[in-house]
Amino acid sequence: MTIELPDARELSDEALQVIRLRALRGIELGYSEMDLAELLGVCHETISRWWTTYGTDGLEALPAGRTGRPLGSGRFVSDQQAKRIQQLIDQHTPDQVGLAHALWTRAAVRDLIRQEFHIELAERTVGQYLRRWGYTSKKPTRRSRKQDADEVEQWLEETYPAIEAQAARENAEVLWTDEVGVDADHHPGCGYARRGERSTLEVPRPHIRVNQISAISNEGTVRFMTYTGALNAGSVPGVPEQVGRGSNTKDPADRRSLVSAQDTGSRSVGGGAQGADRGVLFAAYSPELNPVEYLNNDMKGEVRKAGLPDNKGGLRAKVMAFMEKLACLPNHVISYFLHPCVQYAAPIEIDLISCRRNIGTSQIAGTRLRQ
Repeated sequence: MTIELPDARELSDEALQVIRLRALRGIELGYSEMDLAELLGVCHETISRWWTTYGTDGLEALPAGRTGRPLGSGRFVSDQQAKRIQQLIDQHTPDQVGLAHALWTRAAVRDLIRQEFHIELAERTVGQYLRRWGYTSKKPTRRSRKQDADEVEQWLEETYPAIEAQAARENAEVLWTDEVGVDADHHPGCGYARRGERSTLEVPRPHIRVNQISAISNEGTVRFMTYTGALNAGSVPGVPEQVGRGSNTKDPADRRSLVSAQDTGSRSVGGGAQGADRGVLFAAYSPELNPVEYLNNDMKGEVRKAGLPDNKGGLRAKVMAFMEKLACLPNHVISYFLHPCVQYAAPIEIDLISCRRNIGTSQIAGTRLRQ
């Protein structure tokens, strides 16, 4: 994380005088003008001018006022234009405003400024504007174009609250479920190599894959089952009972489960010792609303971190080891519900959370259960 220094032109006259004196003292101590400029947040040429003036005429000759141009002067994009650009970036994707870009990059914003105000800017200048406006480059969240905003809103405002209320009335638990496949020939990370040479990943042959269906609750419950082939009622009979393996609930027979499946195109699976009351499908094309998706990402990262296994037994052993360890860490399971996209289902007040996401050391301190 980089600390952004305030523009020196925004400082008071007294603060500016302190910066001048610190710059001069720094040069006397042997620091370079470039290092001091970076540290104090002023131009290198400004420090050089201060030092020359000080060396020639002493401290009394240092400028007492502001010699630079006023803050905001000389900018190509006015404050009103900047507000319009930021509004478009916040509320639209590039293709929605007629730009042939997949993401809001510097080039895309440059083209947006040209389209809106016929102002030509270099990408580097656009990057400076973006930093000044408070934008940073991030890895994008994937979202389907087919996602229906109204359906998502209905899930968040009506469907899930009704499920939660039913669970409270009947002393039942809500389980979020999903199927996932883990491959032994894929690694999403990067590896170092000599400049001009490729990083090499050794993968097994033939293709190795292990599938799993898992279910979690916002109380820390974990249930899972690994299998091969496709999951359906004919090929894997009794799935609801088998998913109870690895459960960390003290007495699963005491409570029924209200189970939700994520994929609208797949079968909704019920679970729990006494069977599910009903299976409920999520809003279509909205995997980010399912906390199990974050478990899946966590599991894949841990399974592949120590190297790719070369046989199906080794891959399945790694998956099982992760899940069995996770079953002993209910606080870590709860932490999946703290992602911004699934906080609607979190069992605690988000602003009171102090949570570590590391396997084996996860903890939640000072939490308060939702009423």
